[in-house]
Amino acid sequence: MTTKPNLDELFDRRTTLPDVIARERLAALVGLDEQKARLTKVLGLLINPVGLTQWAGKHHPKMNGLLKTILRRPPLVVMAGDVGSGKTELAETIGDAVARQEGIEITLFPLSLATRGQGRVGEMTQLISAAFDHAVDEASKLKASSGKARGGVILLVDEADALAQSRENTQMHHEDRAGVNAFIRGVDRLGNGSLPAAVIMCTNRLGALDPAVRRRAADILQFARPNDAQRRALLHGPLSELGFSAPQIEQLVGATGPNGKTPYGFTFSDLTQRLLPAIVLDAYPAQPATAARAMQIANSLLPTPPFQEKSL
Repeated sequence: MTTKPNLDELFDRRTTLPDVIARERLAALVGLDEQKARLTKVLGLLINPVGLTQWAGKHHPKMNGLLKTILRRPPLVVMAGDVGSGKTELAETIGDAVARQEGIEITLFPLSLATRGQGRVGEMTQLISAAFDHAVDEASKLKASSGKARGGVILLVDEADALAQSRENTQMHHEDRAGVNAFIRGVDRLGNGSLPAAVIMCTNRLGALDPAVRRRAADILQFARPNDAQRRALLHGPLSELGFSAPQIEQLVGATGPNGKTPYGFTFSDLTQRLLPAIVLDAYPAQPATAARAMQIANSLLPTPPFQEKSL
């Protein structure tokens, strides 16, 4: 690779936040309130740490060493968990909540799958380095010498285990090792420069990430399949709109959880992208949706199997 890659080669669907559509998508992630709150707080501190400094000055004026320790954390958050658990959707939209909380504009840069390269010597390293070069350049323009940041940058890495897999794997290609090294250097550049930027990594295989990458994470958020309360919260609104009663909805909550058919329940995407559309489309266009038919549909669908993480 001899020419510097352009933005379209490096990033997909660049988004400026806050954004109405992102806000709606984030609000639709029912049952993930704890992850939303925690991620918004962590990213807010990484991108705009002046808020924590002000809080410490007000409530803990003697807080000095601890404050520096927290503010020195690398600007990296790892989101790990089962398939269909809402990781990627949350990662793509949480910047809206951060932007509104901090009162600044944030640009989301989702790293393109093409950044993995085609295996040519030095290609992946150059692509990753170029992506971080751009993130550093953009964030540097937004850094304030003192006080509140003028804006922020979020670099999103989905399917992160394909990019930053453990270098302890004896079968790992040299080019892949070099790519992981480039990724670590990029995270360190953002942190050492105290830039208003953060990196979010999403993975189904936390154990496959390089140990040095995991050590740098300011936080690791775990995502599981929705429990009864989460499935109830997700199903209640849409099914109430169809006229289903609370007991009828409760039956569907039970039918979509672990049962004699499978030891695991539906994922968030199973519920929102498969079950609910299936209930509506089954009745359309000639008849209303009914709870009895909805139960038949739920029982006919098999939840997505859990991702099986293989050891190296």
